[in-house]
Amino acid sequence: MNILLLMDPFIPVPPIYYGGIERVMYDIACKYKEMGHEVTIIAGPNSKSPGRLITYGQNGELNPALDLKVLAEVARILCKELKKHDVIHNFGRLVFLVPFAWFKIRKVQTYMRYIDRRNIQRFDSLRMRNLAYTAVSDVIVATGKTTKSNWHTVYNCAPVNYFTFRPSVPDNAYLVFLGRIERCKGLHSAIKVAKLSSKNLVIAGNISTLPHEISYFEQEIKPLIDGNQIRYIGVVNNEQKNVLLGSAAALLTPIEWVEPFPIIIPEAFACGTPVLGFNMGGVPEGISHGSTGFISETVEQMAGHVLRIHELSRAACRKEAETKFSDTVIANRYLDIYKAISHKGTKTQSSTKI
Repeated sequence: MNILLLMDPFIPVPPIYYGGIERVMYDIACKYKEMGHEVTIIAGPNSKSPGRLITYGQNGELNPALDLKVLAEVARILCKELKKHDVIHNFGRLVFLVPFAWFKIRKVQTYMRYIDRRNIQRFDSLRMRNLAYTAVSDVIVATGKTTKSNWHTVYNCAPVNYFTFRPSVPDNAYLVFLGRIERCKGLHSAIKVAKLSSKNLVIAGNISTLPHEISYFEQEIKPLIDGNQIRYIGVVNNEQKNVLLGSAAALLTPIEWVEPFPIIIPEAFACGTPVLGFNMGGVPEGISHGSTGFISETVEQMAGHVLRIHELSRAACRKEAETKFSDTVIANRYLDIYKAISHKGTKTQSSTKI
């Protein structure tokens, strides 16, 4: 199969540090190539591809407003590429597919964020041919699904074989928080959990450039970083992440928003590291309570769960990564969706969780 993967240009594919959907897209592309498929990636400058690469636009901050120049550039590229491919898998803006709404080529639109259902309804009215939607959790599917659209839940993946499984860690192993430092990610809660449970916490990730998030870090987080119990080590690359996660007693994800499905969950599991998360967004869909982690309702409850980490199975975490969230499993699930899309018109709509 000849597969075209399309992404917004703002963050390179794959990202060096932070970047969720760009990382998943690249991992899937590499797996497709390994499986013998032809792959073309269309993405921003400084990107890489295991197959062909077409770059466009500029790297920089995500701009919520539609850039007509970017839209026109994508349309020109796709016009040249359509006849060479069997499917367009779009990880970028849905509007990129508008000029090709009635083309026979199979189209998949993937979401890793909360969806504005009005956009889906507008596309329903276009009667777009051969289109399937995917989202990275049941929670996110529910924000976009309409009676006329074809939806599937496909979770985020991690290249499991890249991560080193550590079957055990010392009793005094630290807790870890890894992600973009913004209030909605709940770092303030992770610090409270560490203090309540008398555990060390290692924080890694980039500080948001938004003014109110910078104030959040400077005023509420930085004063609590003592370099001893609470440490901040900055951003980490893939190699550093492997060691950081694998050496931790558990990953804390006390999110305070509708988190779609953090890639960090399968990455932690691949190392054998359990995950403790709040019962919000898609996080609970990734945790087998009492086996690969704990789902908590409050800071106090999560602190109590920290004291029960010894009840969890690091082997079960690794197995979950291999059987449910590996790049191989997720690539095959996307391939099944591609194959199910009719060449002659949109099939009877359904919603499938795979």
